[in-house]
Amino acid sequence: MSDAATVGAPLRVVIADDQTLVRSGFRLILNEAGITVTAEAANGKEAVAAVLQHRPDVVLMDIRMPGMDGLEATRRILGSKPGCGCRIIILTTFDLDQYVYAALTAGASGFLLKDTSPEQLVAAVRTVRSGDALLAPSITRRLIERFAPHQPEQFISHAGLSDLTARELEVLRLLARGLSNAELAAELTLSTATVKTHVASILAKLQLRDRVQAIVFAYQTGLAGPPPAVQP
Repeated sequence: MSDAATVGAPLRVVIADDQTLVRSGFRLILNEAGITVTAEAANGKEAVAAVLQHRPDVVLMDIRMPGMDGLEATRRILGSKPGCGCRIIILTTFDLDQYVYAALTAGASGFLLKDTSPEQLVAAVRTVRSGDALLAPSITRRLIERFAPHQPEQFISHAGLSDLTARELEVLRLLARGLSNAELAAELTLSTATVKTHVASILAKLQLRDRVQAIVFAYQTGLAGPPPAVQP
């Protein structure tokens, strides 16, 4: 779904969580913010069916659900042909759950703790709908440190790297450190608009969904070097 297509259109969401109270609470919060909840699902199988039927903009996906879990549901939704064009936010009660990293590599656009505030929930849905990723740099670094490959023999190869220009490779390395567009612009002495163009080109050439995927990719391929140390 293109950004142009979403301008002025109502924001549509599917909520997938096995806890009825969680779904009801999220629905109430989103409805009050003018966001339409088109369907609810209590497990991964229902989530996949709801997404294929309703074609939402955003899916709030719990990881731990009976039967098909949220990770498998995420893989199936984002791997469906033709793609649904939706963005998936992973819901979790653990900020360093190993399944969160696996979900990000499967194509999720970020994750949200279940005890987030109503304001943060609404902002998160709107953020990923606009095409941005939802993952704070500090949390990104912690996830990468704990779950990304650390040894050269574990790195994956990707032909798309050869398509990147020297400047794009530089931008991708800095992106992996969690820098924002403004920080990238300052670091490289470029305009923010130029940085956005570079980031968009990187995502297109590598066929990545968003910045989160670019960060994961940089570490999986070894491009970003050793994961940064986690501060105690």
